[in-house]
Amino acid sequence: MSKVIKVGICSFGMSGQIFHAPFIHVNPNFEFTAVVERSKHLAAAKYPGVKVYASVDDMVKDPSLDLIVVNTPNYTHYDYAKTALDAGKHVVVEKPFTVHNQEAQELIELAASKGLLLSVYHNRRYDSDYNVVKSVINSGVLGDVLEFEIHYDRFKEELSYKKHKEGNLPGTGALYDLGSHLIDQALTIFGMPRKLWADIRIIRKDSVVDDYFELVLYYDFLRVRLKSSYLVREALPAYQVHGRIGSFIKSKSDIQEAQLQRGLMPDSPDWGAEAPHEWGLLHTTINGKTVKEYVPGGNGNYMGYYNGIYEAIANGAPNPVSGADGANVVRVIEAAFESSNSGKVVPIH
Repeated sequence: MSKVIKVGICSFGMSGQIFHAPFIHVNPNFEFTAVVERSKHLAAAKYPGVKVYASVDDMVKDPSLDLIVVNTPNYTHYDYAKTALDAGKHVVVEKPFTVHNQEAQELIELAASKGLLLSVYHNRRYDSDYNVVKSVINSGVLGDVLEFEIHYDRFKEELSYKKHKEGNLPGTGALYDLGSHLIDQALTIFGMPRKLWADIRIIRKDSVVDDYFELVLYYDFLRVRLKSSYLVREALPAYQVHGRIGSFIKSKSDIQEAQLQRGLMPDSPDWGAEAPHEWGLLHTTINGKTVKEYVPGGNGNYMGYYNGIYEAIANGAPNPVSGADGANVVRVIEAAFESSNSGKVVPIH
C-alpha cells in the first residue's frame, strides 16, 4: 500500500487540535480529510480544504476515508468506534479505550472479524521522560527493580466547565483521565500485575468525580505505585525507581504538549527536546564503582505513534498500541474501583 491514508477526526476540541491534527497534517503518509464540528469551523480555518461534517454518523459514510480517530467523550468511545468499524474504517480510539472491559472486547472481536486496525492512542508512551526511565530500567543498571512509583499531580481547585471531563457521566474522573496514562506506562514495562489495591477519592469542594487516586500494583517482588491528586502545589518527582543496586529519579518534563499549545508543529526544530536541568538522577553501582550522575533525556515524539499506525495499515507491521493493550488498562481501572469500594486487595481477572 503506497497511497496516502485519509483521516477523519470525530471532534476538534483540545484533543483534535493538539494531539491529532498537527501530526496527521505534517506526516506525508496521511491527509487530514474530514472533521466533525457542529457549530464552530476551527479546523477549516486552520486546515483549508478539510471537509466538515455535522455528525460522526455522517462522516463515517464518506467513502474516501480510510481511518477514523475517535476522540470524543469517554462514554461515547464504544459506540463511535463500533460505528466506524461497521463502516469498514480503521480506527484510532483516544484513551481510555472504553469505559468497560466488555465493550473493549467486543470492539477487538469486531475489528478482527473485519480485518481492520483498531488502536488506542496512549501517546504518553512517546514522552521523553517516560522513555528515559524505561531505558534505564531495561539497561539493568539498577539491578532487579523492587519499587516503581509514578506521579501525575496538578494544583487545580476549580472544577472544569467540560461536563465530559468532570460531570457525573460514565468514564469521567482522574483515574480514567490521568490514570490511563500511568497504568499504560506501568503495564508496558512490567506487564499485568497479579492483584492491586486502590484508594480513589473526591477531595475538591463540590466535585462529583474522583480527583485523587493511589494504586498499588502487586507483582512477585515488585510493587508499582501510581498516584495522582488535583491538590498538589509542590509536586514530587514524577518517576521514582528503586532497584536492588540503585535508584533513578526523574521529573515530568516532556514538552510536546506545551509546544503544541504554543502553536508549534511537530516538524519544528528541536521538537520534544528536554532541557538539561530536567535530566534524571541515576545513583547506582557500575563495575564496582559508585555512580551518581544525571542521565540526558532524549526527545519526545508523538509522531512515533502515527508512524506506527501507517506501518501497521500499509505494511502489516505490529499495531503500536493494540486493542488488547487498551483493554488491559480498562481492566485495571475496573479492578481499582472494586478495590477502593471494598477496601480490599483484589485479583486481576
